[in-house]
Amino acid sequence: MLVTDKDRDILARTLWGEARGESLAGRVAVAWTIRNRVNDGKDKSWWGEGYAGVCQKPYQFSCWNRNDPNYASLSGAKQIPFRELAQARIAADQVIDGNVPDPTGGATHYYAPAVMKAPTWTKGAKQTVKIGGHVFFKDVP
Repeated sequence: MLVTDKDRDILARTLWGEARGESLAGRVAVAWTIRNRVNDGKDKSWWGEGYAGVCQKPYQFSCWNRNDPNYASLSGAKQIPFRELAQARIAADQVIDGNVPDPTGGATHYYAPAVMKAPTWTKGAKQTVKIGGHVFFKDVP
């Protein structure tokens, strides 16, 4: 699959919006969840196409919701601090380029228990791992 500069930028911005308070390992885990969706094989109308399509698919990653406080920075209306975006870009590039293994065990979903209670989709899903402030799942019904 061809990965564009836009894909890399949108993935990095998504990592900033979803996992900027995490360690590199936590950002990599979130990036792998996105990569697993990109490579899932489901109809592209489900997840979206490519990294940018998956990240910006409505209601998939809350940081891209227009009412999310991160949206102004992600959309470019407000600048993301250089160092924070650079850290997100490192994780994004490592995952896109295949330089780090998937620490999530094939997860396609996650949530942050400190931010929200367990979503309904966790029922019947297989929890794979907890990394930093996120809990990861696969086989989500």
